[in-house]
Amino acid sequence: MTDATILLKVNSLQVAYGGIQAVKGISLEVREGELVSLIGSNGAGKTTTMKAITGTLAASSGNIHYLGRDIQGQGAWDLVKQGLVMVPEGRGVFTRMSILENLQMGAYLRDDKVGIATDIERVFTLFPRLKERSAQLAGTLSGGEQQMLAMGRALLSRPKLLLLDEPSMGLSPIMVNKIFEVIQEVAAMGVTVLLVEQNASRALKIAQRAYVMESGQISMQGQAQDLLHDPKVRAAYLGE
Repeated sequence: MTDATILLKVNSLQVAYGGIQAVKGISLEVREGELVSLIGSNGAGKTTTMKAITGTLAASSGNIHYLGRDIQGQGAWDLVKQGLVMVPEGRGVFTRMSILENLQMGAYLRDDKVGIATDIERVFTLFPRLKERSAQLAGTLSGGEQQMLAMGRALLSRPKLLLLDEPSMGLSPIMVNKIFEVIQEVAAMGVTVLLVEQNASRALKIAQRAYVMESGQISMQGQAQDLLHDPKVRAAYLGE
């Protein structure tokens, strides 16, 4: 394996805020074309890690390389230009804008009108429910529909690496199934995915590799299928 195949490399990352050391020197990597899961209980530091990677939270030490370049200190908008895009926990849709307007906001750095229109139709193919309601205000959608919209908006940025932070949180079982189906479809389209997810079983079943995070540290890592059947993981995260 060469560094050229590694899209994201995090080394000895530490993040502290409010006097709390939330991330304690973690290292991880995501290779081009992979679907990698980062699992762990609530408060383990997963979301803090994602925020540090995407430039919305400053790291106190360590380094983050994307496409072979150190990206620390770069603004989130600069990283979006480079194809590093996150769907945040809580979705963050523009509630007073329509579904279509939200999708168009995902393409705000682009000027290829034909390509944008094509990508919007692709999102509508992934999420037919959004097409039916394209003029509806995002704030009137259910939680699951807002998650669909947030993912669709991110795809309009044409990400090389898509970070998904807790996409299934608070959703009904039917909607969870749909979201995980779409994550797999997005990965099959060639988008590299880093998935942060409390639903460890579902996350491990669709990932190639995974990291387990506990109390701000990586406690285990390996092939997702191996971790899925690991007794420690099953006892801690799968209720066995």
